[in-house]
Amino acid sequence: MNRSSIIIASLALGLGLASCGQYLDKYPDNRMELHSPSDAAKFLVSAYPEGHPAYLLEMYSDNTDEQDYTNWSANSPFQEQAYRWADITEIREQETPQQLWDAHYTAVTVCNEVLKHISEAKNKDEYSAQVAEAKLCRAYAMFQLANVFCQAYAPETAAKDLGLPYPEEPEVHPGRVLYKRGTLEQLYKRIEQDLTEGLAGLANAQYSQPKYHFTAQAAHAFAARFYLYARQYAKAIEHADATLGSNPATSLRDWAAWSKTGLSGNVQPNAFVQSSVKANILLQAVATEWGGLSIPILRGSKYAHGALISTTETLQTDGPWGASGDVLNYTVVNNNGVSKYAIRKLPYTAKYVDRVAGIGIPYSTYTIFTTDETLMVRAEAKALLGRYEEALADLNLELSVFSKKGVKLTLQGIQDFYKGVKYYTPEHPTPRKELHVTPALEATTQEPLLQAILQLRRILTIHEGLRMQDIKRYGITIYRRRVNVSNVVEAVTDKMEARDPRLAIQIPQDVISAQLEPNPRNGAKTN
Repeated sequence: MNRSSIIIASLALGLGLASCGQYLDKYPDNRMELHSPSDAAKFLVSAYPEGHPAYLLEMYSDNTDEQDYTNWSANSPFQEQAYRWADITEIREQETPQQLWDAHYTAVTVCNEVLKHISEAKNKDEYSAQVAEAKLCRAYAMFQLANVFCQAYAPETAAKDLGLPYPEEPEVHPGRVLYKRGTLEQLYKRIEQDLTEGLAGLANAQYSQPKYHFTAQAAHAFAARFYLYARQYAKAIEHADATLGSNPATSLRDWAAWSKTGLSGNVQPNAFVQSSVKANILLQAVATEWGGLSIPILRGSKYAHGALISTTETLQTDGPWGASGDVLNYTVVNNNGVSKYAIRKLPYTAKYVDRVAGIGIPYSTYTIFTTDETLMVRAEAKALLGRYEEALADLNLELSVFSKKGVKLTLQGIQDFYKGVKYYTPEHPTPRKELHVTPALEATTQEPLLQAILQLRRILTIHEGLRMQDIKRYGITIYRRRVNVSNVVEAVTDKMEARDPRLAIQIPQDVISAQLEPNPRNGAKTN
């Protein structure tokens, strides 16, 4: 069969049914030949991964406790394994490491097939937009995989930490090439190369649904986050500037209007992810249960973002802006008899395989990059460079739309607030957590300013999986706690400190069996 013959429509179903015997590349049976830039563009729709790690990473993070009540149970063994930081053996659910690995490497395969076709085409010059999109999608898929399966990037350790295979050529015989993981430093360099080259070639890109593709704005937002994680703060600011433009206030989310939309059904979540919202830069529709499990339904209530976390650390606790639940523009949803506290950001819809039989696949749409989150990236990068007044200005700009009462912070007010807040302990939780980074933070202004940025971002991005990256990047110690119905901590059952091997989630067993080096565990508990 022609090497340029690729599937478009059946990729999504193939992800859920792919054999564990395959290694990196996943090849479906129904294929479509690539002959033109239009064909390549259509196929690149499948270069955006059919999976997202939010459910896995929210379970893994400090946004989740074990809720001890007879009627509350785990949704599945996967949910429990993720919460307990175990090496996950479940493979069939949509958000498992196996499925995330398959989804993202399938996206990489699509990119490589398109780039291979273009390299052999006589009219290469006509494909500049498709080359750019393919490289950006490949970089994004590998960045997402790195955020799940690798340690956080740090210059002092990246040359030793394990990276991931970065295929750049299609395989004639999938599963027969023995890959090496390389280092995290090498992985980041290859992501950066694709990201840089993709950005440079986007000038002619045109899309019928631009919010679901890498536009120039989306590519710059991706670059801003990448360079923040890569600790290249000046570049993070440069790309955040390009994302936000000269008047970012006009593109931030209208949180006040959104917070007034209806809470029933998918009304508020659909309003959050609308492509017409200027704040939404890149959207991604994926198969996931998380849109339903994250809200106050009974399923999956044993491991949840419960009242204790909500009232002492996140949605309902105090910040330097005041009482979050009263001051900020959202409504916390909760039902009596259910352990979950949430805000409505993720729609939950079924794509039916058999409507008569009621058989379907649950889907949600994620806001992958937004102007609000990019503004917080810029604020953090400025704070880390010692540009405190500029970081404060960005923080206040976000609060100008995210708060109900026109809150405006000062550096002194932030310092005073966090001086009055003790560092978190699992038995006496607060939103202030010890930050362990190299070099150490300046204590008087920088540390409290970053506490405010991290606290606000934790709220802004709740349910989206990004909190886990902040935990890894800042060496925040997190705990497993069992909490009773009176919100009393019954037991602290585990903790994960900076550089704990389990911060790099274990790669799937099938690729370990194919002789890819597993993540080290060094005697840490895995079950």
